[in-house]
Amino acid sequence: MKEKEEESNPRQAEIFEKIKEMLPSEAGFVKAEFEGPDIVIVLKNVREIFANEALVKNIAASVKKKLIIRSDPSSLMPPEKALEIIKGIVPKEATVKEPIKFVPEFGDVYIEALKPGLVIGKGGQLLKGIMSETGWSPHVLRTPTMNSDTLTGVRQLMFNEMEFRKKFLAQVGKDINRPIINTEWLKATAMGGYREVGRSSLLLETPNSKVIIDCGISPEPGIKGVEANSSSNNGNGNGNGSQVNKAFPYIDSAIRSIEEISAIVITHAHMDHIGFVPYLFKYGYNGPVYCTPPTRDLAALLLTDYVKLVQRSGGTPLYDEKDIRKMLTHTITRDYGEVTNITDEIKLTYHNAGHILGSATVHMHVGNGLYNIVHTGDMKYGYTRLFDSASTKYPRVDALFIESTYGGQHDITPNRYDSETALMDVIKRTIDGGGKALIPVFSVGRAQEIQLVLENYMMSDSKYKMDVPVFLDGMVLEASAIHTAYPEYLKESLRNRILSNRSPFESEIFEIIKGERESISEKGPAIIIASGGMMNGGTSLDYFRMLAEDPKNSLTFVGYNSQSSLGRRIQNGLKEVPLPDEDGRLMPIQVNMSINTVDGFSGHSDRRQLMQFVENMRPRPKTIFTMHGEESKCEDLARALGKEMHAKASAPMNLDSIRLK
Repeated sequence: MKEKEEESNPRQAEIFEKIKEMLPSEAGFVKAEFEGPDIVIVLKNVREIFANEALVKNIAASVKKKLIIRSDPSSLMPPEKALEIIKGIVPKEATVKEPIKFVPEFGDVYIEALKPGLVIGKGGQLLKGIMSETGWSPHVLRTPTMNSDTLTGVRQLMFNEMEFRKKFLAQVGKDINRPIINTEWLKATAMGGYREVGRSSLLLETPNSKVIIDCGISPEPGIKGVEANSSSNNGNGNGNGSQVNKAFPYIDSAIRSIEEISAIVITHAHMDHIGFVPYLFKYGYNGPVYCTPPTRDLAALLLTDYVKLVQRSGGTPLYDEKDIRKMLTHTITRDYGEVTNITDEIKLTYHNAGHILGSATVHMHVGNGLYNIVHTGDMKYGYTRLFDSASTKYPRVDALFIESTYGGQHDITPNRYDSETALMDVIKRTIDGGGKALIPVFSVGRAQEIQLVLENYMMSDSKYKMDVPVFLDGMVLEASAIHTAYPEYLKESLRNRILSNRSPFESEIFEIIKGERESISEKGPAIIIASGGMMNGGTSLDYFRMLAEDPKNSLTFVGYNSQSSLGRRIQNGLKEVPLPDEDGRLMPIQVNMSINTVDGFSGHSDRRQLMQFVENMRPRPKTIFTMHGEESKCEDLARALGKEMHAKASAPMNLDSIRLK
């Protein structure tokens, strides 16, 4: 069977033969095989590889693939004995979390530790020692400094599904490494998020591949997870009512059958970029989903919360937790800078987007140099306390798809220092007046940014040092815990604090709320950070209901509110808000609390930063398409970029198909 496969795929046979020739005979080459986008090399004597550290790099460069070295099963030490060896090699100071898990299907051993650097050792020497002594290939995971049920659940799920993952990755490897067919043309179809914010989705299509970049749902109020045309089972997103029509991407505008989809590429974990993906799995998609490791874990958190939120509100979710788990087991993670074949003609590379944890701009290399695309997803090209600015250096760029959330001519955010002091002024004024300061936030990104600001000012000797509690409620705590598991994705100063066990997310000023919200409203002055940034759902609504009628209290928006969100209507001066009581009856809530908006904390770039991002891109794009913004902002930014960058720029509409090559 193997010989027939290699005969039918001479490219595969050629790659494997080249690998075999480059390896020393003493290594005991057993076989090479595709595993997802990577190549696994199975050896009888892995020590020979460690004796020549440049060898694996040279082989990887030659075959242009990521290589994984594994021991032949006959060379694996029994797990019980290997466990003793590992515990003897890894220092106790690493604080290893039990149990250490062995995965016979892959020949891997997973070691989770609070200080993974001590497990790895200088130059990876301890890992090499573990593999040389036991034959097992060690994988090191970081234990978050705060408890995270989401991380624990995702890691256990991946461990439990290793047998399935083995078969799945083998199939993906075969699909990716077919004989290369010449790419005659490339087309892009806007399926959502063009001249609007929400349901972001773009289809890249060649004669041989269909790759979806992002597949989200809109954050529209009133959408309770209504089934998206379940009668057709093709995920087209057309339901009953205009709101439903605008909630889901137009999948069936370009895809007749879900089986046609080659891969799904996710830029980051916000619901308007990931919220429709499990629905595709519900109706038959079985292919890979690519994202960064933090994006996978945050997606598990936010998608599960969506299902629970819709169920609590009396609606029927688009999918259930079973579909989310299926998505996660089909996910292949990639770090920034890793070049990965996702089809036989498309290479993917992620770069830092600076938006939220694990967010990425996407570089697509299509058709062996035929065309190169950069898709920004949501990006931040400016200062934040959490992340470095979005990357601007790419190998080649022909077309740029750029977000336009704040792309309007007058969308210029204030200086960050001014924004921070403006926020602290509102809070201090509220506290001094005996009130409570409510800050609704997106649980992922804005919540952590605001935590860092409050921790910085309230722990200093400045005038903003206030002896009041800062209550955290909703998903904020869980999301912050996931941040501590991935310090390498954070700004260096923040990363160093987490690595030295001084995480600002666990500062003494923060208090966790667990079900006693009513008692908080009866206590004295306080600051409340609550999930639900647009106030379409989340715990911010509960606090708003309790605090809105007291003029001593304040509500401060620090992020984007969509046009139809409750947050936007309150920003625009809505004085009475009908909200359901405990029995589900709508009761009018008078808005007497002060309403404030402090710009400058958004994870999106403003107009000036968007222009600077494109100006500093190397190389500069020849063609630019704007997306992820209200219609006027997309059009305005396209005009400005076309004029200033001497590029062909336009603002496509949903359902537009564009031949790129």
